[in-house]
Order: sequence, then structure tokens, then C-alpha cells
Amino acid sequence: MKRRLHGAAGALALAAALAAATALPAAADAPAGDPAAARGTTPRLTVADGETQPVFSRADAVTQTVTIETTADSDRDGVRDRVQMRIMRPKETATAGLKVPTILEASPYWAGIHNVPNHPVDIGDASARSLTTARRDLAEVFPGYYDNYFLPRGYAVANLDSIGTGGSTGCPTSGDRSEQAGAKAAVDWLNGRARGWAPDGTPVKATWSTGDVGMIGQSYNGTLPNMAAATGVDGLKAIVPIAGISSWYDYYRANGGVVAPGGYQGEDLDVLAKAVLTRQNPEACAKVIEDIEATQDRETGDYSKVWAARDYVGQARKVRAAVMVVHGLNDWNVKVKNSVQWWNALKEAGVPRKLWLHQGNHSTPFRWRVEEWLRQTHHWFDRYLYGIRNGIEHEPRVDVEHADGTWETAEDWPVPGTRTVPISLNAGPSGQPGTLGPLARPGAPQSFTDAGKTRTAEQLLEGQDRADPNRLAYLSGPLPSAVRVDGIPSVSLRASLDGRSPYLTALLVDYGTDARPTGSRVTTAEEVCFGESVPGDPGCTYRQEMATRTAPYKIITRGWLDARNRHGAARSEPVRAGKPYTFKWDLEPTDYTVKAGHRLGVILLSTDYDFTLRYPAGTEVAVRPGVSRVLLPLARGGREALK
Repeated sequence: MKRRLHGAAGALALAAALAAATALPAAADAPAGDPAAARGTTPRLTVADGETQPVFSRADAVTQTVTIETTADSDRDGVRDRVQMRIMRPKETATAGLKVPTILEASPYWAGIHNVPNHPVDIGDASARSLTTARRDLAEVFPGYYDNYFLPRGYAVANLDSIGTGGSTGCPTSGDRSEQAGAKAAVDWLNGRARGWAPDGTPVKATWSTGDVGMIGQSYNGTLPNMAAATGVDGLKAIVPIAGISSWYDYYRANGGVVAPGGYQGEDLDVLAKAVLTRQNPEACAKVIEDIEATQDRETGDYSKVWAARDYVGQARKVRAAVMVVHGLNDWNVKVKNSVQWWNALKEAGVPRKLWLHQGNHSTPFRWRVEEWLRQTHHWFDRYLYGIRNGIEHEPRVDVEHADGTWETAEDWPVPGTRTVPISLNAGPSGQPGTLGPLARPGAPQSFTDAGKTRTAEQLLEGQDRADPNRLAYLSGPLPSAVRVDGIPSVSLRASLDGRSPYLTALLVDYGTDARPTGSRVTTAEEVCFGESVPGDPGCTYRQEMATRTAPYKIITRGWLDARNRHGAARSEPVRAGKPYTFKWDLEPTDYTVKAGHRLGVILLSTDYDFTLRYPAGTEVAVRPGVSRVLLPLARGGREALK
């Protein structure tokens, strides 16, 4: 089945749209419904129902390549780095004096990626990152939907090669200030503040640009908007970071521990830099990447100046752009903490913001909520790049997708009414798991022996109703009503360690056989066309639906601590064997509803096979029940269900 979208946004008052016309560029102040295109005359920007309308031709678009000077010299050759940007814009910007804003996607991936060995995480050979991408001619066919959808509505779209990649110079540095400077330079050039050159070396200026820029992208492409916005660059008005990193420490580390992004055990800053090093003469970056490897510190995992240079959360006060944060609740590559801490920092800084939390993994919700995704992102860019008062900033700030595929809107996240509830980890009968309860019942220490080097977390979760020598389990009874965990859970353990592994891992688990989202999506036969078709780019996609798997449990969230960092991520202290300490750490943020009749579980491990370094087996961990607890952010009614 094929379906073409018409006016992806819902109708708003026409009077409001017409009133906003005064905020449009001088060359784009046509009244709503301008029939110029139908008469064969020059089209003019048109606004109806609070949004720009598709009046410009994607097929006739002008393409342009420009190389832009940055303020960085990441390859240390004494010459400022240059970044290459490919632009597609309405023909009228070249023929009729039309000035338009730009939607920019910066990336280190446009020229592909190399297979690079990862660091070993235990005894054995290094593994390889397997993602590869073929080179393509991006001057004529832009990937994605931005050109098909936004260009006809009066936007230029642009792809930028991050430093050290594709047609850019410099070296990839995995998120530091040099990469920030590369993304910022594109915004500066679009505002006349940076120098640029055509492929033949001719100086070129963005005379067609209004200077208003939006950025969008997923993963690394979603991190670069955060990086640019954190510089406070003038002209960057709106960003949509999807599964973006806000602190690289929280991508490759956690609470003092070396913790991998899901699916990439052994990857680190240097590995990623090598993977995206696709510039000409890559040997120029050998020393730069060697220095990254030498300073990233895979021994202690401590927070240091290396990570401070790649931390944008503390720069949120500089952000001038409105930020629409998007993240998958099942994303274990870029973990949810990256978006949640960014969201919270933006709130404190008073930045206009929205939040989408969906049931996908490391993905963009475009293909399973096409109409609403286009409506909101379109209105977001129209509001902040064209000044159209379409009311998007007055709509509910938060959209959350639940496990059944329904969506909820809220004014904030965690949802209003959420409270942090302490739940004690209490000892159970001999040979049986412990219990969860609101009242503490102190007991004798309970011990387990680390075997995470050979047993995965999933294997250790099974058999929850019996004791296991390699983990501790604490379970609630069957819940009398549903419990929504909504925010950042944390644990506080009174425990001792004796052995080589410094890791403590806590898992929050939903026990009960059910069909649950996996984070993946299934492509349906329904074709949805969202924009103008051109040769090689149909402007269509196939709708996706949620994939589910029936299983007896699901890990809701997890979190890790290096016990040597019990006083903070920047400070390692030795752990005396057998001495009890109080250990506190956060789990990854979540929004998850445990159904009535299911049981909630807390599982304690040392090594987490898929995420942490794997020390030799045998570390013994002794936990004091009763004085140890989990703190759960529960929506209304949750506390009563756990009594």
C-alpha cells in the first residue's frame, strides 16, 4: 500500500499563520495560498496552517560545495583546519534573490568508516568494529528525507564533513573542542563570519543565507548539534539531537569504570577516531590519535581533563538554540543518560526544549510515527528559523512511547507526581532469593563470587527463584497493580569486595512472561511518501512497527560502579579486601511500566560481560541486606504497589 502525506501538520488558526508572515525574510513574504507556482511564475515562500508550504522544486535545486576555515588546528600542521560542506537549496536563491535558512547535518560518516580493532577487554584477540559504509556522490543525492521534505518548504539543506573526515582536513578527535570548532565554523560561514572557498579555490560567501541555522542528526550526527550549540554560536537557532552524546565520559565510562557502548566492547575514543579517519593523507593524524590513546586511561576509568574537554553538559548555559531531544529507551549504544542529563541541564539554563522518549533502540522514530514526527520537527524549525508563531513551544514538552506502542504527552519528565521511593534489599529464606520491601530487615551478609567473565547478565538472571553462587537476587511479590519506574533509579549498598574485579553492577528486572519491545522495528508493506521524488531518491519510505519478543523477563535498566571510585568518578582509592564500604551509584534513566502480576527484581553482579572490563573470575562480594537498598523513581501509585 502506498500513502502520500499531505500537510503533515495538523491545522492551526490561519490568522496566526498570516500574522507570523511579518517575521519571514523580505524575499519570502507572500500571503498564504500564493498561486505563483501554478501560474508558472517564480514561487514565493508560502505559509498556511502555521507552517511553510512545499512550493519550491527539489528537482531544480542548486547544489554547492564549499570548504570552510575553522579556528582549530587539530592536525598540528600550523594551518587552520577546513571542513567541507555540501549544500542543496531552492533555485530561487540563485535566480530571484531568495534568502533561506539552512538545516544542517554534520557527520564524520559521509565518506564511510574503516574496520578498526577494538581494545581487548579480557584475555584474547581484539575484535573489530564491523560497520562499513560505501562512498557515494552526495552532491546530487542527499541521504535521508531532509532535501525532499524541507527544501520545497523554503530551506537549504547541507551535509558537513566533520574534521578529519571526507573532504575536510584536520584530525577526528572524538568530540573535543576541535570538533566543536568544525561544526561551529559551518554556522559562522552561513552568517558571514568565516571564510569559505569553492572547489576551484574561489572565495565564496553565503549571500543566499538568512543566517538562521538548524541542526539535526542521529548518534554522532546527533552529537555534533549538541557540540555546536554548546559553543553558544550566534545563528544556530534550533537543533534536534537524536540519540546524541552530551558527555563522552558517559559514552565510554560510568562511575569510574571502563564501560563500553552496547555492542562495541573494547571501543574507545582512539578506536572511533581511527574508524572515521577518511581524509586525504590520513598519516598526518597518527600522532594525534596516538596521544588520544595514551591519555584516555583504560586502566582506572577516572574522569579527567580528557573527558572534561568532551563534556557539553557544563556548557548548557551557553546554548542559544531551542533543543528537541530525542532518545530510545532501549538504546544501549548511546545510553539514555546522555539525553536525560542534557535535558536537565537545558532546563536549568532556561533553554526552550522538547523531549521524545521512544521504545526504539539506537534509532530515529521517523519511520514509525511519520506524520507526528514531521509535524513537530517541521514546526520546530519553522518556529525558530522562520519565526512562525505556530504554537509548538506551547504544546506539551514531552512525548513518551509506552511498551504497547501508545504515546503519552506530559509537561515535563519525569512525569509530574513522580517520587523517589527507597526499597530495602532484605534477606530471604535460606537458599532462596531476597525480597524487596519498604521496611528494612537487617541480616547477616550475603555473598556471591564473580563469574561475569564467562556468564552473561542474562544467564545470571535466570532461575531467579533459587540461589546462584555468582549473583544476588532480590524480588518483590506479584504486584497488585502496575508500577511505573520513571526517572533515574539508584542503589546504595553496604558491601565488601575481595578479589581483582573492582566492578559492582546492579540490574533492575521485570520478571513475568510477556511480549515486550526489543527496541528493533519491523518494516511493513505500507509505503509512505513524504516529499518530492527525483531520480535515485523517491521521497518515500516504508512504515515500521514495533518488534516484540516473548520472554520470562526483561532488564529494565542497569548501572555500574568501579568500587575504587566510591567518592567520585575523578578519584580512585584502593579497596581494602573484606572491608565494608557504602557504595552508591545511579542506574541508567528509564521510563518503564511493570505490569500487575509481574515481579520487580534487583540483581547484583560484579562483572557485566557485555559492558565492563572482564577481570579474572573469583572476586567475592559480600552485601549487607536491610541496610542496602534501591531508590526507585515511581509514578503515582507505585509506592503502594510495593508495600
